[in-house]
Amino acid sequence: MEKNTSYYRPEIWGGVECTINRVGDRFRDQLDYTGHYTRENDIDLFAGLGIKAFRFPILWERHQPATDTIIDWSWAEKQLSKLQSYNITPIAGLVHHGSGPAFTSLIDNNFPTLLAVYAAKVAEKFPFIEYYTPVNEPLTTARFSGLYALWYPHHKTDRSFVRMVMNQAKGIVLAMQAIRKVNPNAKLVQTEDLGKTYSTKKLRYQAKFENRRRWLVFDLLCGRVTKNHPLWKYFIKYTDEQSLNFFLENPCVPDIIGVNHYVTSERFLDEDHKEYPRCAIGGNRRNRYADVEAVRANHGQPAGLKVLIKELWNNYKIPIAITEVQLHCHRDEQLRWMRQAWKACIELNEEGIRVLAMTAWSLLGAKGWNKLLTAEGDYESGVFDIRSGEPRMTALGKLIGSLSNGVEEKFPFLKEPGWWQRDMRFIKTSERVKLNGHYAANTVSRPLLIIGKTGTLGRAFAKMCELRAISYRLLGRGDVDISDEKQVEHVIDLYKPWAVINAAGFVRVDDAEAEKDVCFIANVTGPENLARVCRKHGIRLMVFSSDLVFDGQKKDPYIESDAVFPLNVYGASKARAETTVLHHYSDALVIRTSAFFGPWDQYNFATHVINTLQQDQPFSATNDVHVSPTYVPDLVHNALDLLIDAEKNIWHISNTGETTWYDLAREVAGRARLNKKLVQPSSLKTMQYPAPRPVYSVLKSERGMQLPLLDNALERFFADRKTTHELFS
Repeated sequence: MEKNTSYYRPEIWGGVECTINRVGDRFRDQLDYTGHYTRENDIDLFAGLGIKAFRFPILWERHQPATDTIIDWSWAEKQLSKLQSYNITPIAGLVHHGSGPAFTSLIDNNFPTLLAVYAAKVAEKFPFIEYYTPVNEPLTTARFSGLYALWYPHHKTDRSFVRMVMNQAKGIVLAMQAIRKVNPNAKLVQTEDLGKTYSTKKLRYQAKFENRRRWLVFDLLCGRVTKNHPLWKYFIKYTDEQSLNFFLENPCVPDIIGVNHYVTSERFLDEDHKEYPRCAIGGNRRNRYADVEAVRANHGQPAGLKVLIKELWNNYKIPIAITEVQLHCHRDEQLRWMRQAWKACIELNEEGIRVLAMTAWSLLGAKGWNKLLTAEGDYESGVFDIRSGEPRMTALGKLIGSLSNGVEEKFPFLKEPGWWQRDMRFIKTSERVKLNGHYAANTVSRPLLIIGKTGTLGRAFAKMCELRAISYRLLGRGDVDISDEKQVEHVIDLYKPWAVINAAGFVRVDDAEAEKDVCFIANVTGPENLARVCRKHGIRLMVFSSDLVFDGQKKDPYIESDAVFPLNVYGASKARAETTVLHHYSDALVIRTSAFFGPWDQYNFATHVINTLQQDQPFSATNDVHVSPTYVPDLVHNALDLLIDAEKNIWHISNTGETTWYDLAREVAGRARLNKKLVQPSSLKTMQYPAPRPVYSVLKSERGMQLPLLDNALERFFADRKTTHELFS
């Protein structure tokens, strides 16, 4: 970690989400979920980003689960050796949102001493490590474990909260004392979620208390919690003066303050809670109020990362590093969030505030944070996506790599505001501005060109681009005939897009049997022309294929590498298109999908079921054909992410799970509270379709694309049908 002599070029650091938290008797280890312990080349991949330092986990719970454990350092030793070979500085983390091994806990007054013993062992084994974070985010962990009862030991009192804060802070002091006996030059990098609370006038008293509380750990370590401290009386209610005097007698001022900042870090309190969701409503003994992300409310107060860091700097005058930057959202929003943090680092340095670095977090993504690590939850990708088992670099990696090299990669949509800066973010309907038609994106931005103005997919991509603030142009056959290469050249020259999505084509499977030439012109010639022209101009291209390229002879899901054997003309046209497009443009992205349904059109299977049954008419569906239905919003969002990541070749995208058309129809009927008895089973043979179909065409991705379960998709389908008019009218 070099001294930062320039106030204009912070370093790029990296980190992996490494929480080991405890819920009940179960420990949840993020590095188990992401497979980091068993892959040997992760550090090589991280080094390729150009990072200067790495928040390296040598976690207490993992290495010493029992008091009599003989610690096996081999994994840490190997990883640290690799970091040294790449000249990457390790920042050793010992406890990350944990409560310690099973033989202690945050409420245990022996926790500090036991942590110090472990810290000494780490320092003795790795005396070259200079930077340490003995406990990550102690205040946040104490809140989750001592006030909210989410994590072990599941307490819900101020007394427990105070003890947990004190034990962790004392553990930091004792750990650094033990480490410095081995390495006198060891430095403390103390991290915390630097949240701030805003409120209505009525709730200022609560916001004031929480905003004082956020500095507690830093104040304790710096020896500031004296009788003059604004929270002295609060502390004395739950602890004794002697315990507080320990910090006055043993100050352990951080060498670097680490700021972990998320979109949820800043909160807004509002007693007018009627327009907020039930899950956001809580309160204290005086008032009931909504507690939401500050960006979700039009509170009109200065907020954001720069505001928080200025407050931190003015309070402590200690060098700062942004030690976690991550957003669980679509790829374009993740890029905007990270770039915003980087821009803040640059601007703050220009103002004379010492911001040493920004940390790409989490390099391998994270799992379960949407449920606050209390249960199995969603995986959110980070700089790498590990869903295939092997890390796949996302566009975040390209941005980080370019920032490390001092030349920022120019993504065309980065000039647009993130969702946290647009009016659609507000929860209250009185504050929210509807999305009326095309998003007024920056006219300087190169657009995304979408072919398929009248089709389900084309319109869906347009809607999602509006939602994601991606500048686009939606073209139909009247604007361009893609079977004419000259017309394709013309629109490329006219709009100068950064990418093209072909969502057009011949989709009438049975009609294709009698209209083979028309089908092949639309589904093969058009995409071929797009491939030629996009390759020529260096423009990304995405085209769509189908599960009907397979013959249905398998009994388990088809993956991308399976051989294709189409049974009908439509399937043959798609198979030919795949080969032709990739032959002419090997960097093209081909998406195979299946049986998609969405909330915005009347021409999909689920909507057809609803419309038919609402008229008390019978509905026939095959009970011997197995498919993997795909929810259009999931398809579009994930396809856009892959396009932004510059992925190529064939990818399967469908929701997880398989069903027959008959079972799907009955499920839709049940959820719509319609008469299931009107859904009638039929065999593929009795349906007498002109075009033969495979009896099994379920899709699965071997490349790591995992969409939510079909059951979850259906739940959202019905919810989204209700809100569609509000969002896109």
